[in-house]
Parts: sequence; C-alpha cells; structure tokens
Amino acid sequence: MGRRFGSSQFTTEMNRNRRPFWVPASTYYMMTVALAAALFFVAWGILNDSLVEAPHITAGISASIFLFGAVVLREIILRRARNRLIQDQRRLERSFVSPSVHAGDSRKLTIERNAAILNDIKRKSEAARVLGKFSAGHREVFELCGDYILQNDSELKVVSASSPRLSPLLKGRTLANELHRFHMLKWAEIEVTSRTTEASTRVVSQEKIEAAQGALAVIDESLEFYPAERSLIQSRALLQDLLVSIKVSDRIEQAERAVFEKDYALAKSLYRDALFDLGRDNVQSAAREAAAARINAEIERIRILESDR
Repeated sequence: MGRRFGSSQFTTEMNRNRRPFWVPASTYYMMTVALAAALFFVAWGILNDSLVEAPHITAGISASIFLFGAVVLREIILRRARNRLIQDQRRLERSFVSPSVHAGDSRKLTIERNAAILNDIKRKSEAARVLGKFSAGHREVFELCGDYILQNDSELKVVSASSPRLSPLLKGRTLANELHRFHMLKWAEIEVTSRTTEASTRVVSQEKIEAAQGALAVIDESLEFYPAERSLIQSRALLQDLLVSIKVSDRIEQAERAVFEKDYALAKSLYRDALFDLGRDNVQSAAREAAAARINAEIERIRILESDR
C-alpha cells in the first residue's frame, strides 16, 4: 500500500464513505455567515419600515440566533452520523465473531485444524474487503492473523523436519503474514482518514487536537509491527505537522485576542508557548521556520506596544 495516510492522495470514494458531513466546515460557515448577514439586513429593513424602536438591535439578535442555531444543527448532524457509523462497525464486529484461534490456545495445530483456521481467516478477509469502508472488519482479520502466527511459531519450534505438518504450517505462516500486513495497513488507512477528516471539520480546538492525536495513535500502533513501512513513516510526519499546526493556530488566535484586549503579558506567554510547540519534536521545515519568524515578529511588536504605554 503506497498511499500516505491522512493526505490528499486518499481516494474521493473513501473520503465520501467516511466523511460524516458532506459540506466542508469552511464552506458551511461562510454560507451561514452570508445568510445571517442577509437576514440581518432584511429584518432591519422590515422593522425600520414598521417604525420599531432600535430595529438594528432586534435584527442583530435575530441574525445571532440564526448563527447559533446553524452551529448547533451542524454539530447534531455530525454526532448522529458518527453514532450511525459506530453502530455499523459494532454490527460488523458481532458478525465476525467465531471460534477461530485465540492467543493462549494450547491445542495442537493438526493439519486439519490448521487448514480450518486458515480457511476461516481467508473467509473473513474476503468479507472485510467487500465491506472495505469499515475498519472493524480489517482489525478483526489482522488480530486473528496475529493470534495464529503466535501459535504457528510455537508449533514450528517443536515440529520435526520430517513431519507432514511442516509444509502446511510454513505455508500458513506465509499467508497469515501477508494478510496481517494488508489488513493492518488498510485498517490504519481507514481510521486515519476518518480521524483527520474529523479534525478538519471540528470547530473546537481541543476536539481537533484529540482527533489528530487519535490518528497518530493508530499510526504508532501499526509502526510497532511495521517500523520500516514508508507509508506509515510519511503519514506520521504529516500527522505531526497537522497536530502542531492545530496547536500553534489555537495559541496564535488566543494571543491575538489578548493583544486586542491589551493583555500583553498573556499574549507574549501564548506566543512563547506556540514557539515551544513548533520546536517540541525537533522537526525542522521551511513552514515551521516561517511560522516561528512571524511569531517572533509579533512578540517584538508587543514589546514596542508596551514601551509606548
């Protein structure tokens, strides 16, 4: 699998299947603000013609209520869509439950039992591919493969070279390794796509951060098994940049509000925190250096404002 998780190279179909809301957040809120502005002027005109006292205040309240309602409505739709997705995944998980092989199962892998376990894994692998947009199916398969590989390794340590079980066990291990890698990487792709989409559509910064951290946790889990997988390494770098960007943007926004309120001490503290976030993971890039330069310029500007007081 050569695609970068969490990047724009994911297919349109995958994003459509996983995206809980079909209008990007920026587009939605631009439309909402435009409609609220239109409502304000229409209401102002009607109230002004009706000789209502302070019509602009009433019109402003109406527009504000409309904006608030639009934000609440979008959050409700997002949560319901997310809940439906979770329910679908849980139903899929229940459909995958079977008496296959589990870690700690000490029964001997006979030729017949080995074949039965592999057939069960292959059947579930095919089902997970058909229901490709659900990460739970892929996770079920790679966990089953992992359990089988552990027991297979134990059997290979004691099986004799002349045993008729040796060849089926070796072939089974090769197949399990291939399916484990495929389904783990597919699971990671789907999960990271979902979580990065959530991070881009959330309004609250903390929710954005939690979604990005969840995506990073998925990549880290996969890297424990495949530390040299280039797509995972590239994805982790992209997600680290995304997480840093979210944190730094939030700090800068808070600092700008503090400057507006003339709380210069707080503003400088927030800007310094943003600089710390930029350098915390010892990753250097042109974008980070440019951001750090802008932040340092803002800190210097605040010092000038303080001296002019």
